[in-house]
Amino acid sequence: MSNEHSSEPEAGEAAPARQGIQSVELAMTVLLALEEGRGPMSLTQIAAAAGMQPSKAHRYLVSLARVGLVAQSPSSGRYDMGPAMRRLGVESLRRMDEVALVSEHLTGLRDRTTHAVNLAVWGDHGPVVVRWEYGAHALPITVRVGATMPLLTSAMGGAFLAYLPEQITERALCGQLQTEHLDAVTRETVARIRDEVRREGVATTAGGVIPGVTSLAAPVFTAGDSFPLVVTLVMPARGITEQDLPRLAAELLNSTRAMSEMLGHST
Repeated sequence: MSNEHSSEPEAGEAAPARQGIQSVELAMTVLLALEEGRGPMSLTQIAAAAGMQPSKAHRYLVSLARVGLVAQSPSSGRYDMGPAMRRLGVESLRRMDEVALVSEHLTGLRDRTTHAVNLAVWGDHGPVVVRWEYGAHALPITVRVGATMPLLTSAMGGAFLAYLPEQITERALCGQLQTEHLDAVTRETVARIRDEVRREGVATTAGGVIPGVTSLAAPVFTAGDSFPLVVTLVMPARGITEQDLPRLAAELLNSTRAMSEMLGHST
C-alpha cells in the first residue's frame, strides 16, 4: 500500500498542490514528540506524545535511528536526538540570519495594520533600529535606521527592559542617563515597565520619543541564547482610539509569536 497522499502525476502533469508523503509526516510527529519531551524518553512516552501505538512508533524509531536522527541509550533503553539531528540543528543555526528572516514578515504586519513597522536589535548602548517600513499614515517624524533609542521612554526600550538580563540593560541605561549607578526612582520605573510588559505582552508608549506618536512593541524570541529582537508598530496618536489599541496589540502579538516560531523558539 502506498504511503503517499495521492498517486504520482503522469509525465507532463503538474504535481497536486497538497501532495506529500504521509510516512515522512508521521516520522516528524515522532521527532516532534522527542523535541517536546525535553530529554530522553521511553517508547511508551514517545508513542503517547505522538498519538501512536507503541509498535508503530517503534518502527519509526528504528528507521530514524538508522539514519542518525534518533539514538537509543544502551543502558536505559530511552530514546533521544541522534548525532545527525544535532548536526542539522547546528547547521540550521549557523545559516540563520534572524534579522533577514523577521524582516520578510514586517511588510505583512504593516499591510494588515496600515501602520509603520520597525525592527530593533540590541546594540552596545541600547535598542538599535535596523529596519523601518512606512505605513499609510503620515508621522510627524521618523527615526533613521541605525539610531539608538532610549530605554525608558520608547516602546522598544520597554520590551528590551522586560526580556533582557538586568545587568545588560542596567549598563546601557546608566550610559544613556550618564550616571554610574541608577537611583531608586529609576529602578522603580524600570521594575514597573518590566512588570507591565510581561503582564500585557506588549510595551506601549504615547509621545515618549516623538510627540503625537503612539507605539506598541513586542519581542521576537530566537531558538538559542541570542538576545530577542523587537518589532514596533508606530502610529499617529490622532485617530487612534482606546478600542483600536487592543486590536493592534493582538495583531502585533500574533505576528511576533509567528516570527518566534519561525526562528525555532519553542512556545
